[in-house]
Amino acid sequence: MKIQTFRGAGFLTFALAALFLLSARSQGCKGTPGTWEIIGSRDVNYEADKDEIVATRLEGIFTSIQVRVKNAPINMQKLELKYGNGEIQEIDLRNNFAANSESKVIDLPGNKRVIRRAVFWYDTKNISERKGVVELWGRH
Repeated sequence: MKIQTFRGAGFLTFALAALFLLSARSQGCKGTPGTWEIIGSRDVNYEADKDEIVATRLEGIFTSIQVRVKNAPINMQKLELKYGNGEIQEIDLRNNFAANSESKVIDLPGNKRVIRRAVFWYDTKNISERKGVVELWGRH
């Protein structure tokens, strides 16, 4: 009789652990902490402009972001993030990105944020006929 009680307790412990893991996964805990994931990207024009990246992953909870520039140099003035709760944060970048470079890691206030969209203001002085690409990356 004691053996059956022990087996029942073991099964109950296993079932509770499985339920806990499934619950955490369904609450948006996507990605391993510290891993980077692309939020979205945008091809940019050869002039002063502003563009928007709509988040391609609405479930991700991010602790920090990074801007990455591909193919051509871009002069980035600022970045505006709209979070899942409606808050808007303006980040003053004022950075001349070389082709295939990246910004410093930018920690997000509140530590865990859902990003809905990012608007960035920039200008390019590209003489190489190659369009630049701006990518927004988030770290879990």
